Amino acid sequence: MSDDAPAAAVRLSSAAGRWVVLTTVLGSAMALLDSTVVNVALPRIGLDLGADLAVLQWTVNAYMLTLAGLILLGGALGDRFGRRRVFIIGVVWFALASLLCGMAPNAPVLIGARALQGIGGALLTPGSLALIQSVIHADDRARAVGLWSGFGGVGAAIGPFLGGWLVDGPGWRWVFFLNVPLAAVCVPVALRHVPESRDPRAHGRFDVLGAVLGAFALGMVTYALIAAPQRGASLSVVLPAVAGLLAGVAFVYVERVRPEPMLPLTLFSSRQFTAVNAVTLCVYAAFGGFFFLVVLNLQVVVGYSALAAGTALLPTTLLMLLLSARSGELGKRIGPRIPLTVGPLLCAAGMLLMTRAGVGAVYWRDVLPALLVMGLGMVVLVAPLTATVLASVDVGRAGLASGINNAAARAAGLVAVAALPLLAGMGSEAYRSADRFSESFRKAMPICAAVLVVGALIAWRTVRADALEWAGGAEAEAKTEQEGARAAEERPCRPECAYHCGVGAPPLDPGERPGRPRRSDGPPA
Repeated sequence: MSDDAPAAAVRLSSAAGRWVVLTTVLGSAMALLDSTVVNVALPRIGLDLGADLAVLQWTVNAYMLTLAGLILLGGALGDRFGRRRVFIIGVVWFALASLLCGMAPNAPVLIGARALQGIGGALLTPGSLALIQSVIHADDRARAVGLWSGFGGVGAAIGPFLGGWLVDGPGWRWVFFLNVPLAAVCVPVALRHVPESRDPRAHGRFDVLGAVLGAFALGMVTYALIAAPQRGASLSVVLPAVAGLLAGVAFVYVERVRPEPMLPLTLFSSRQFTAVNAVTLCVYAAFGGFFFLVVLNLQVVVGYSALAAGTALLPTTLLMLLLSARSGELGKRIGPRIPLTVGPLLCAAGMLLMTRAGVGAVYWRDVLPALLVMGLGMVVLVAPLTATVLASVDVGRAGLASGINNAAARAAGLVAVAALPLLAGMGSEAYRSADRFSESFRKAMPICAAVLVVGALIAWRTVRADALEWAGGAEAEAKTEQEGARAAEERPCRPECAYHCGVGAPPLDPGERPGRPRRSDGPPA
């Protein structure tokens, strides 16, 4: 994402500035709500459509597949053709796909519509923050981003509760219909009140081949993992798995040789960037598997309604909403190594505690302690993770680095949702039986916890404690303007989004860059 703004940047105190924030909040709310409310609806969707567990997996993964594969391309399209234009296209696309999801007469239509939803999400998700970055005046940008991330956090927190209420009330289809009125408000406001902006430096060809190869590789591997429990090591499983692996190799080759790749592999020459993305893969694979299975467990095994299951998850997101800003400050003071080690370990402990949530479980005794420990682990982890990603690359590539980290997290969650039922021996009809699902759930949670422990070990061994410190040459001591600019470029980017509530991926965050007003003008204590 670039900072190139229209000729007259908009002040936040003006009516136009408030309209811009409202537009971006509404747009991002669609994607945030969808990522949390759909899981709550899965048991009811399966029963209503007569679907097996594989359909529930694809209901989640079809969306994640296209979103993870195309989100980097979506940001590039906005820079080239206009951020407002691509954002509006994404909102309309997402709403129409949501309408199709809600009207789906059978599982194949629902899965196809979810894939279309992911394409819309890939267009609107990066465009939401990019509009604030490019339209709002630099002096007001930090406050505008704070409002955007704060309201987004509230949306993520109420998502499971809202989803449960809709499922138990008008029905699961309204989980998808909910996006239509949001889009009906968002689009006219954007057309009337949000100025257009582009990045004049955006040029060259789009890496469509890279995006297609990446999505195809993920899709084939996901298909093989989901199909394996029913079909075993048959050709219908082995061939897609091999095709996915070959497509992955081709993706790496294409990204290496293309002059303007979607995923510049040179970024991984930074040891810190590589390390923190390895931690991200472990952490969000575990999160993806956990949040997919825990809502099913609460309804199928513990016997909660959809509303009760959604409400039960509120402590985790509320903790993140209330404490993530403080966690970010703590990470700056003590460095990211300890938070990125302790956070996954706390989350692992929370997942192991969740194995107590079996038949006849009591919420206050068996469920809440696990969610509180899980939430505290996510609080400790997510903000320093984002800060370390931004600080590990050149300032000018911080936005791209954040996008790659976000896509990696979504891809990890995608693979986890596909693989975890296979690893836990979860049959295709397991979610219809409390005893069978409980047995598989108790096997799945230690697997997720083990992946988190691996992430903690990677962080402890590879993440530098001083990764967030400001590099040498203080700007105040520079003798020339050129030296000051060079010193500023050496300074790590700092996150702009203070509130982190998304459980599916770390937030997209281009970071505060040299020359922008900062909340603190000195190096972190």
